[in-house]
This record gives sequence, C-alpha cells and structure tokens, in this order.
Amino acid sequence: MFLGGCTLAPSTVEKQANQQAARIATKLRPSGHKPMLPALAPNSPLADYVRFAALNHPEVEAAYLEWRASLSAVAPNRALPDPQFTFQADIADTVMSLMPGLMFDIMTPGKRRAMTDEALGAASVSYRAYVASVFNVTARVRKAAIELAYVDEAMRLRDESIKALDQATSLADAAYSTGQGMATLETQVRLANDVAKIRSEIAALTDRQKAARARFKAALGLLPTDSDPAWPKLTLAPTTLPSADELWTRARLANPEIGRMRAMVEMAVAGVNVARKTGTPDFTLGAMPDLKADPLMIRPTATVTLPIWREKIRATVSAAEARRDAALARVSAEEINLAAEIAQMLYMVRESDLMIEYIEKVALPNYDRAIASVEASYQAGMGSPAMIPETHVMQVGMRLERLAALRDRENAVTDLLLMTAETAAGAADLFADNSTR
Repeated sequence: MFLGGCTLAPSTVEKQANQQAARIATKLRPSGHKPMLPALAPNSPLADYVRFAALNHPEVEAAYLEWRASLSAVAPNRALPDPQFTFQADIADTVMSLMPGLMFDIMTPGKRRAMTDEALGAASVSYRAYVASVFNVTARVRKAAIELAYVDEAMRLRDESIKALDQATSLADAAYSTGQGMATLETQVRLANDVAKIRSEIAALTDRQKAARARFKAALGLLPTDSDPAWPKLTLAPTTLPSADELWTRARLANPEIGRMRAMVEMAVAGVNVARKTGTPDFTLGAMPDLKADPLMIRPTATVTLPIWREKIRATVSAAEARRDAALARVSAEEINLAAEIAQMLYMVRESDLMIEYIEKVALPNYDRAIASVEASYQAGMGSPAMIPETHVMQVGMRLERLAALRDRENAVTDLLLMTAETAAGAADLFADNSTR
C-alpha cells in the first residue's frame, strides 16, 4: 500500500503541454513581459498588424495565463496528499506519555491517474479558449482594417463627386447667366442641393473614420491614452475562397469553438473514470513513538475508507456519464450551427459577388457609354455641358455601391476565415502546434 501511494511521474502528455506552453511564452511573454512589438508603418502588411494585436492584446494574455494556471493545477492531482504531523499525550499528575507522529494519506495510483487525466482535460479546454481568443482578436483586427479601408476609399470617391458637381455647377451658372445652353434655375438649385448632400455625407464619413480608427486601435489592444498606431493604407480586394466542401472540412478540423467542445468531451470522459474510482478505498498509514516509554514504544495506525454506499457511487458515475453525453451532444449541436453559419456566410459572399459582377460588367460600362453619348451631344450642340460631370457623379455613386458590396463581402469572408481558424496569419507561432489541434 505504501509503494502504491508513491507520487506518479508526469505523463508524456503533461510534459508536452508544459513544453508547448513554455515555448509559446518565449514568443508571447518572454521573461514575463511583453515582447518587442512589430514596427508598424502605413505600408505594413495586414499580417504585421495581426501579429501586433496577438502579442499586445490583454485578452490573449489573460487566456494564455488561464491556460498556464490550468496546467499548473495538474501536478497537485497526481501528487500524494500532504502528510500530517500528529501529537498525542497522556497527562495525569505528570506527563505519562508523549507521542508525536507522522500520518500519510495514500490514494491509489489509478484514482490519482484518473484525476490527473481530468485535470489535463481541463487544461486542454483552457488551451482551446486561448486559441479562440487569438483568432477572435485577429478577426477583429481584420474587420476593423476592412472598415478603415472602406471609409478611406469612400471619402476619396465622395471628393471626386464634389469636384464633378462643382464643375457642373460652374458650367450651369455660366450658361444661365449668359442665357446660352439649356441651364435653368432648377438645375442650379438641384446641383446646389446635391453638393450640400454630399458634403454632409463627407462630414459623416469623417466622423465614421474617427470611430473606425478608435475601433482599430482597440483591436490592437491599445488604450485610448496610448499613442495612435500608423494607420494602414489598405486597398479592398476580393479574397479568394475555397469550395464550400473544403470550407466545411477545414471548419470541422480546426474551428476553435468545436475544438474547445471536443476538449470538454475529453475532460468529461476523464471525469467518468474519476467517478468510477469512487468505489476504490483510500488508506491512511502512520506511526507515533512514545518518547516517555522505556523501552521505546511505537504505536502504528492505519485507516481505510469503506465505500459501501452503492447508490452514492452509482449516482456519481451516472452524473459523470450524463455530463459526458451532454458534452458530446453540444459538439453535434455546434457542428449543426456551424454548417448553417457557413451556408449563411457563403450566401452573403455570393450575393456581394453578384452585385459586384453586375456593377463591373453592366452598370459601369453603361455609364461609360452614357458619358461618351453626353459628350458627343454637347459637341453637336444638342446638350448641356453640365450633364457630363453629372453623369460622372452617377458613375462615382455606382462605384460607391461596389465598394459597399466589397466591404460586406470581406466581412463575411472574415467570419468564414474565423470559422476555419485562418485569421491569424502572422501569429501562427503562438499556438502549440501548426494545426492548432
């Protein structure tokens, strides 16, 4: 019984987990402090900003420390209970006996091994939560960057609209004042209203840019009191996606939330093994020497638990098995929800693609032909020159619609990449292995 109670050596899984955590610490928090963060410039690729956020954001740090804490909780589960120092004395007129002692609680290796496996399962759940935090933070960086790129381009296009409308207004004013052409007061009023409307939209976009920059700064893990980062100069472009079947396969293998739930299943399975060990008795061994006795007397002591309440044991095992089955059911439910979300995101991508295709292949070419027709009419003396910049304004408005569709598409793509664990480009070395399994 004494040999059976000896401390268990760390398992291979525990050693690997601690090595992985230590390796990640050299990247994430070397010497317990933040590492040298990547230098950011306006022309830096998005991957640099993603890595900056993963290394700097306190959400990632908190999740990592939770994982380290859960790993540290494994060793106490495989260790022996603390020994107890005891003291006993018989006192009448004098001290008749004086017996200090030492007691050892002995838990069988099988029970402690099961408890260790359960603790390792909890550590695996914490690791999955850490992985999910990295992907969530990097996805927020990507969405914030998309919003910044959209606002910057929208402001540029609105500036084009203002220039075109100012040109149209100048032409209409000149034609009206000289009585030449077909300019009317109604045209002047309409152009003035259009200019005022677009200027208000530019003002709103300026406020939106401030909010987008604040969101981007927060996504990087920076406080409002911190210095502003170099704002990225990114151009929105459609991201190529694999087929729906390939996305589903990747999501099932690498989705952070499904990975966390599968780790919870492993922990629940280990919990069942722990529950089944409740029928195994535990032992206590000790000895107390009587320092007053001559010759020296030693009083050995031993106790053993008696797990005789079978209903209690059955209920404990039944509860653990129910938790295991519930964890399995949650995995299935999450896979069903994931399939529905992938279908919804793919629909949104397809809807945006159709709108972009219509604008690029139909609407914009039609506006090019309309501009050419208006210019020809003016040269023939049959049209107003103000119609040329006005048609340019309508063309810019269509380009704005394309930009909005592209923004919606890339936001949906970001959600798809998050589901397939592919938003952390530039921070792959912050995981325990390349596949995040």
